[in-house]
Amino acid sequence: MSKIFEAIKERIAEIESDVQKFYGGNNAAGGRVRKAMQDLKNLAQDLRKDVLDTKNSRSK
Repeated sequence: MSKIFEAIKERIAEIESDVQKFYGGNNAAGGRVRKAMQDLKNLAQDLRKDVLDTKNSRSK
């Protein structure tokens, strides 16, 4: 499996407690969640590019 996909899964697991803390009333955890979501957005874009590149290299 892709290293990028594994990084996405790890990042989600890392921020789970901050999401719970934020919805429990801890506003500081919200900043950490927002930062993590930005990181996930970038990782998702990297994964999209990798999938497209891999698909295109297979069709040649």
